[in-house]
Amino acid sequence: MSDAPLTLKAHLARDTFTLDVDLRLPGKGITALFGPSGSGKTTCLRILAGLEPTAHAHVVVGDETWQDSERGLFVPVHRRALGYVFQEASLFDHLTVEKNLRFGFDRTPPAQRHHPWDHALDLLGIAHLLQRRPNELSGGERQRVSIARALATSPRVLLMDEPLAALDAARKAEILPWLEQLHTALQIPVVYVTHSADELMRLADHVILLAQGQMQAQGPVQDILTRTDLPLSQGDAASTLIEARISGAAPADGLCVLDFGGAHLLLPHTQALQRPPGTPLRVRIHARDVSLALDKAAQTSVLNILPATVTGLLADDTGQVLVSLQLQGPPTPVRLLSRISQLSARKLGIAPGMQLFAQIKGVALVR
Repeated sequence: MSDAPLTLKAHLARDTFTLDVDLRLPGKGITALFGPSGSGKTTCLRILAGLEPTAHAHVVVGDETWQDSERGLFVPVHRRALGYVFQEASLFDHLTVEKNLRFGFDRTPPAQRHHPWDHALDLLGIAHLLQRRPNELSGGERQRVSIARALATSPRVLLMDEPLAALDAARKAEILPWLEQLHTALQIPVVYVTHSADELMRLADHVILLAQGQMQAQGPVQDILTRTDLPLSQGDAASTLIEARISGAAPADGLCVLDFGGAHLLLPHTQALQRPPGTPLRVRIHARDVSLALDKAAQTSVLNILPATVTGLLADDTGQVLVSLQLQGPPTPVRLLSRISQLSARKLGIAPGMQLFAQIKGVALVR
């Protein structure tokens, strides 16, 4: 597979809704189409799949042009090398899991098969389910089989339309760890539609924000989350994601050391962190869990205190201020958000360019 980006330029007008987007999606990793209901997420997916033939569009996947309305080119759905996973697992109830997977494999021309029919069994943990029928599976198992069948077609892109929306909390928790493995296990792009901020933070590498049929922003998930002009940084859920690795340093006092770009964080050494040194992890730091100090505190129970520079402030009508920070030390800029009261910001004289200390009171392991 080429790492060339996916291109989707599309205009589609309906009675009460118009989609008008010009997107470039990375050729690898998981790109989340994120936004409220009615923002155009699923419509973008349908145009990529060729399910909206009346759209005026330009669709390029790798080195293949699937649609170019200007030239009158339109590759029909059955000739597009894609896998499509819907909200409801679309399996054949009269076939076993194995025969469902073979069905996806058999519909792919032999010259286009890059993997055997069973290559996703270990990736999705379904080898023990092969002789069961769909009605004998849990909701999470059904969806994992649905993903495996989509992968059995050797797709050039995997499209996923809110695959967890129809599952309860327990089934979502069951399937999310399997979805997290798609980052490193697949060498194809995954386009994932969601309006769940939790799914976004756990799964996405790249984010495209949509609202009312228009693109608001796109970029790496860490950048989009910390942009104070975008809705994801507003309110109590404002957060920062940090990509870190488990340090080779020996843990002390029940703590684990995470390294990121020359800086480090200390976390309780839980079972989830009992992994080999160098294991990549993603952690989430809520803005409400970051307090600020002009001097580094010596007598405090806060373990993670990092030097930072203020890059911006944004006040809201609740008496709070969202402070944008850049951590000092890492060669690659790492941004952090802090939500404090307007009174605290005024007493400390917080202003852009000021150097201070970010006191991180809580760190959550995302994946």
